[in-house]
Amino acid sequence: MAEVKSMFREVLPKQGQLSVEDITTMVLCKPKLLPLKSLTLEKLEKMQQAAQDTIRQQEVAEKDQQQITH
Repeated sequence: MAEVKSMFREVLPKQGQLSVEDITTMVLCKPKLLPLKSLTLEKLEKMQQAAQDTIRQQEVAEKDQQQITH
């Protein structure tokens, strides 16, 4: 077999990693499910809902008081 001379010479590193170029292929992995809302956002929404409920209860109590006095 005849030896073919190349324009490029092979260079191997003396330190570090040796990388080889290959054809890239698709790798399927398990999907990672992320929460739509963060825990902090959920806590804030609960606090806001509780505050709104408290305000509604106070408004209802005030209306009842006004109806009783009139």
